[in-house]
Amino acid sequence: MQSRTLAPPSAGLKDRRSFAGGTAGNELLTIATGAVLIVLLAVIGLTILRIHGLLSVHLFVGLVLVGPLVLKMASTGYRFVRYYGGVPAYRRKGPPPHELRLLAPLVVLSTVAVFGTGVALLLVGPNGRGTLTLAHKASFIVWLAATALHVLGHLVDLPRSLRADRRGERPWDDRGSGRGARALAVAGALALGLVLALLAESRFSAWTSSHAQFHLH
Repeated sequence: MQSRTLAPPSAGLKDRRSFAGGTAGNELLTIATGAVLIVLLAVIGLTILRIHGLLSVHLFVGLVLVGPLVLKMASTGYRFVRYYGGVPAYRRKGPPPHELRLLAPLVVLSTVAVFGTGVALLLVGPNGRGTLTLAHKASFIVWLAATALHVLGHLVDLPRSLRADRRGERPWDDRGSGRGARALAVAGALALGLVLALLAESRFSAWTSSHAQFHLH
């Protein structure tokens, strides 16, 4: 069985315990987080179609998204640092496709812009929207286009990678594969976003009441 390209069982187990699944674990965490983001972003898309009646939902889900977005950037950033830092396992795995690497800075910058302006709008309230609203809308258009291309670039590998993570019936007893750690990371990111949304919910009324008055006149 030595002809396999995999590392010896003892070395592989040590690597998985040290790095929560190694390069495969990092990829699975990134893809699992991406799957959560796709679902939440679909909800955001629906609220945009009916923003007049779903503004509070738009604000709430937008804040919930912050947690998974931070986790997604952390997992991809970790791979970036490990690869360009010369870590052998990540060098062997190789970088993402060239097109996606070129697109990545635009995805990151537009993500920071659209969610940064969104949070800023929530904090300043309707009376201070002005330029912030224009910046939010413009960054959203750029972000939507860049993210759509990014998702399409990874969509082919999503089902295969998620199926590869179904090892055993007890995800919290994975013997060092990192599956439990990934589940906790995703759950923690969602919890962080949910707490942020709940803490900011009291500020929604200023926007919903202002929005309703604007459309009544």
